[in-house]
Amino acid sequence: MFFAETAVRDANPFVDFALPFGATLAGVFSVTYSLRFVHGVFFGPPPEGLSRTPHEPPRLMRWPIEVLVLICLTVGIIPGITMGPFLATAVFSITGAGTPTYSLAVWHGLNWPLAMSAVALVGGTVLYLSLRRYLARGIETTPGLRWINGQTLFEHVLVTVFWKWPKGLKRFFGSERLQSQLFLLVAVAVFAGAWPLMGKVGSYTVSAVTLDPAFALVWTVGIACAIAAAHQAKFHRLVSLMLLGGAGLATCVTFVWFSAPDLAVTQLLVEIVTTVLILLGLRWLPKRLPYMDAGIHLVRGRLRRSRDFVLAVIAGGGMALIAYVVMTRQSPDGIANYFLENAYKLGGGTNVVNVMLVDFRGFDTLGEITVLGIVALTVFALLRRFRPAADSIEKPEQQRIQSAFEAERPSGSEGSTVKDYIRLPSVIMQWMFPVAIVLTVHLFMRGHDKPGGGFAAGIVMAIAFILQYMAAGTRWVEDRLRIRPVVWVGVGLLLALGTGLGSWLFGYPFLTSFFRYAEIPFIGQVPLASALVFDLGVFMLVVGATVLILIALAHQSVRKPRTARPLPAFKLSRGSDRVTPPSRGDV
Repeated sequence: MFFAETAVRDANPFVDFALPFGATLAGVFSVTYSLRFVHGVFFGPPPEGLSRTPHEPPRLMRWPIEVLVLICLTVGIIPGITMGPFLATAVFSITGAGTPTYSLAVWHGLNWPLAMSAVALVGGTVLYLSLRRYLARGIETTPGLRWINGQTLFEHVLVTVFWKWPKGLKRFFGSERLQSQLFLLVAVAVFAGAWPLMGKVGSYTVSAVTLDPAFALVWTVGIACAIAAAHQAKFHRLVSLMLLGGAGLATCVTFVWFSAPDLAVTQLLVEIVTTVLILLGLRWLPKRLPYMDAGIHLVRGRLRRSRDFVLAVIAGGGMALIAYVVMTRQSPDGIANYFLENAYKLGGGTNVVNVMLVDFRGFDTLGEITVLGIVALTVFALLRRFRPAADSIEKPEQQRIQSAFEAERPSGSEGSTVKDYIRLPSVIMQWMFPVAIVLTVHLFMRGHDKPGGGFAAGIVMAIAFILQYMAAGTRWVEDRLRIRPVVWVGVGLLLALGTGLGSWLFGYPFLTSFFRYAEIPFIGQVPLASALVFDLGVFMLVVGATVLILIALAHQSVRKPRTARPLPAFKLSRGSDRVTPPSRGDV
């Protein structure tokens, strides 16, 4: 295939000659290196001076490699039989009736790629035989170019490109402050977005837009909450989180205003979950640094904030301008009408948004939930070994004041006041668990025809678990409920993937759905769709991923602080450059 691509005729005579010649020469060198490797490893003299005697690996270690080699040989020898049906299904599902004619045959007759392969094989073999004596002497340099050391040249390039240059860039752009790093990221994003528009922006006629006063008030409140949240983010994190929730609520009202109930439900539920999870994480953030109130630090701080404010105005104003131009212009004919007309006929549901997610765009949804599962596992793995900073281990100031007040009371014990305050809310939250489960089933079953679906139902189920953790604590919940979020994530992903693979069994493209009405005794006709199984996988994965992150954060409150053990030092042998790792006893 490599030779076939280079043998294609080109209008440029130099390219028409240089590409096949260069590919053939590269093939000659590849054959020479392969013959040297195979002969030296499998047919060369046995190694000497080794600390241990090499031996064959056990049979169980050889089986995976042998099976892989067998599969590769089978596919390479008879590709049309082994991979032809799968490739045809994948290609036809994308290109449809416009699929071009292609062939997986191994033999294509006498042609230029076959001649180039023969020249490479013969030339590589002759070159290796002519260099055998030279290579047998153990000279690790290029024949005829002994002054060039390939290993040294490679190491120099590696050190320069991957160490010296990054070190210089880090010295110029690097900073340990998150604010400076975010400034660079946003600045690069603004430049990347503005570059394609430079010199291509023409005149635009501003059209009159009627705006409802009530809707304008909602957006004014949302914008005020967003700006206030950014202003309070450094010294009043809890207040900033509350204001951020106000901005999210304004977004939710916007979706309702524009008749997008699915988006509104999802926005509201995600807003609740993320607010609670961020609230749990605020406890373990490093202590806030006070303002530098004197000298040049105050001047630098004001200049930095002014710079960030200008960048924020440019980024926000640019996005607002682009959004306004796009939404006020006459939109071209898109594919929205196709989904509206075929949601029920092809997908079996009247909720167009949910049918798109689990049917028309099911492959995209499968990728998205896969990413969600990977993110949840990554967060859990990071937080599992996370130990908070030393200044965050101590109890918050409000809790210390409350504990001191309770210690002074004759009949008081530490935490008794908080327990009294939260006793009634905790009972209500525990009673809400079965109610939340019923709501979960309701949203899941109606999602194909009305607002809801697997994602919204999964978030509601995760909220039910979050309420139990908030009401009774981590130990109480995990003593009574066996939650295995990793199993939920795995089973959910398998259900979603199995739905797509099931369509192959009936000769349809991957993730093709099917629906029909089933006659159930005493009930009548009930619509059933294969997308329901896919939606169940989405539901289980969302529950597992959200609860897994919740457990990772909740366990921080019951984990004792652990001091880091000093790493054992490596030993440098005298008179040599050999570095000896620490022994098992040292570790």
